Amino acid sequence: YSTIAWVASLQKGVQPGVDYSYNAHSTIDGAFNFMVAMGEVAFSYAGHNVVLEIQATIPSTPENPSKKAMWKGVIVAYIGVALCYLPVAFVGYYVFGNTVDDNILITLERPPWLIAAANIFVVVHV
Repeated sequence: YSTIAWVASLQKGVQPGVDYSYNAHSTIDGAFNFMVAMGEVAFSYAGHNVVLEIQATIPSTPENPSKKAMWKGVIVAYIGVALCYLPVAFVGYYVFGNTVDDNILITLERPPWLIAAANIFVVVHV
């Protein structure tokens, strides 16, 4: 679904009158926007609690601790998440500027069948 979002955005092209300016009106507003953005990034990496549950079920000995294999898996998973979500963020901002909605699929609007397919993929993913 993330690939649908950024490819469809690129296909739509840079919108006329796109605005890349900073839209905070005060220092407090900017700090709040920063904290919201960090919260969204943290939410996109949700699942760290599941990792601990899985690690607790893996046999572990002092010679072969389970945390080594789990650490490699976590790194690969986080890189995979970054490869999925960063293109959406960069391309979405490039195409729509600061008017992009929190859900880029809402900003795309058309074609409706593609937006519906991406939302079905989101439901399946969740």
